[in-house]
Amino acid sequence: MACNGSGCQSGCYKEEEEEEPKLENPEVATKTDSASNGNICVKCKLNESVSGYGGIDDGRFCADCFKSNLFGKFRYAVTSNAMISPTDKVLVAFSGGPSSRVALQYVHDIQERAQKNFDASRDRSLPVFGVGVVFIDESAVVPIPSAEMDEAVGFITSVVSSLAPPKKELHVVPIETIYSSDCSDGKERLIKIVNAVRDPTGREDLLVNIRMLALQKVASEFGYNRLVLGSCISRIASHVISATVKGQGYSLPADIQYVDARWEVPVVLPLRDCFAQEINMLCSLDGLKTLKLSTGPSSTINDLVSSFVALLQEENPSRESTIVRTAGKLFSFQFNKIPEITDGNVPLATRRRQKRYNLKSNESVSSESFCPLCYSPLDKSEIANQSNQDKGSTSEIFYAACCSSCQYQILPRDSTSMEQFYMNLPQSIISRSEEAKNYNLSLIREQIQDCLLSDEDET
Repeated sequence: MACNGSGCQSGCYKEEEEEEPKLENPEVATKTDSASNGNICVKCKLNESVSGYGGIDDGRFCADCFKSNLFGKFRYAVTSNAMISPTDKVLVAFSGGPSSRVALQYVHDIQERAQKNFDASRDRSLPVFGVGVVFIDESAVVPIPSAEMDEAVGFITSVVSSLAPPKKELHVVPIETIYSSDCSDGKERLIKIVNAVRDPTGREDLLVNIRMLALQKVASEFGYNRLVLGSCISRIASHVISATVKGQGYSLPADIQYVDARWEVPVVLPLRDCFAQEINMLCSLDGLKTLKLSTGPSSTINDLVSSFVALLQEENPSRESTIVRTAGKLFSFQFNKIPEITDGNVPLATRRRQKRYNLKSNESVSSESFCPLCYSPLDKSEIANQSNQDKGSTSEIFYAACCSSCQYQILPRDSTSMEQFYMNLPQSIISRSEEAKNYNLSLIREQIQDCLLSDEDET
């Protein structure tokens, strides 16, 4: 019999029904135990979290919430920066790697949703944007076995063809097509200019510039008005450090924004806020097959910096984000936004949406002069050096028009080698130099316009 006194010291027990605790719901108990062990998803509070990929959110989300969170980053980047509108024709650069594979999949997903909304709409006022895929074959200048390249092309073709409708056009383009179609020795000329670069880092940077030229040419010839790259925050963080090391601090903000419209076809980076570890995990969860071509050993500044940043990321998963966020405080350029739509044939809803999300920074830095080789914006000192070099051979004028980084790492030093290098350049690069020279002349004339005598003053 239980004692009723609250101060009883006899060691008696309360009745059995009083001592038996209430049983918890087994499901709730399981959740509580999992939460205490840190294995429950912090978002849905239901499923077990996934871990092991090493990202900043490693072990926080379950598989479904992880996918939703990653796609949310992509979708927010697209909508908040007006990257894709219903009237656009988008070209996705696909190398076969995880980042470009996820970029292609996500662009396909939003296109598929847009198609469903279009089919269900009565007025069908907003069309569905078009999507194309391009793969640049670099075997002419990169030591890739022909059998491996053929296998890569077959893999990419199967990936694109396996995507559900709407159908996507695939362009497999050799990198030497940057030369005009009537140029029969384009491949030989390209090999010559690449071999003329002695510095391994400079040679790698030159290939990046040539690859962009090839992408721009495909986009322009086939009527695309957006070029999607799969650059993620991990790659951008490495670029921030390597560009700083190579003395490209002034032009750095141009390369790390969501939008880069200095090109004829604006370049957009919808995966800018996604980590490489997250992208690799998504490919594993969704079974997205990827491809990595063997390019041989490399010991460039870019590779060393990538290894260094990866080591920092292992020590602290927020390192890459901190690097990019710090660099993002630099003032962007005027071309780091999508140009405003002025075409009257574009639906009003599309124009309003684009105007709503278009970036209009009052603190942007305006620059209209670019390096003809890498197309990076030039600072005032580089523009002054370019203006002073108005005499000499065409190759000497071209050398003076390039940025200091290209002069140091890519261009030959002696005049004879520089002349041969210049003669083998594609016409698109040479045209840039001529346009830059004409622009500088007009700019100087505008600056001294008030000091010039008019015809009336002379009489």
